[in-house]
Amino acid sequence: MSPSSFYGLEKAISYKFKNERILAEALTHASFANEMRSKRMNVPCNERLEFLGDSVLSIIVSEYLYSHYSERPEGELTKLRAAVVQSSALAGYARQIGLGGYLFLGHGEEKSNGRDRQSLLENAFEALLAAVYLDAGENGKECVSAFLLPLVIRELDRIDRENIHSDFKTELQQLIQQAEGDFLEYVTVGESGPDHDKTFSVEARLNSNVIGRGTGKTKREAEQNAAREALTLFGEIEN
Repeated sequence: MSPSSFYGLEKAISYKFKNERILAEALTHASFANEMRSKRMNVPCNERLEFLGDSVLSIIVSEYLYSHYSERPEGELTKLRAAVVQSSALAGYARQIGLGGYLFLGHGEEKSNGRDRQSLLENAFEALLAAVYLDAGENGKECVSAFLLPLVIRELDRIDRENIHSDFKTELQQLIQQAEGDFLEYVTVGESGPDHDKTFSVEARLNSNVIGRGTGKTKREAEQNAAREALTLFGEIEN
């Protein structure tokens, strides 16, 4: 894929990169970098950018919620932020801008539908945020916000419209904290499937007693599902 092929993505996010290399890095999955390394070519993958992008995402969303939901208490803001930055939401944003079609993937990922895999899209989207942030220099946060916030705002509107409360882990933690001395933990009890398409099984345990079980394509998703089952057990949400 040549830099000229990035035009559609740059148009989708309304940002023109000054340094195309950092965009290429954001789009490079580890599987592709590993294949290039086997050919003695040093191609950086997007994992370091993903690390930075996670923080960029958090501060921009947090500032927006703080400014535009001034009537909401801290607990509700935390729930809203978790809902709009969770794995499925980020993958949804990535699909809206067609990010999957621009990724550099290894042959295995390509054959196993990696371009539409939730965890892969989530990570690439965070890497893209970091790439824009770095490329834009002193205007980094402003440029990221320009294309990120419209996606987040639409998701917030959907959450408000459908009355979605999807951060089950936070709800469960707040419930457990009402009783002093109780200890809540999430334990991964199983993994299945190949490395590129794993399914995780997690138990939510209260004082070593299992109160919920969940599965998911990421540990985070499995933990959310385990927390949901626990909240159902306690009668906090309907089954």
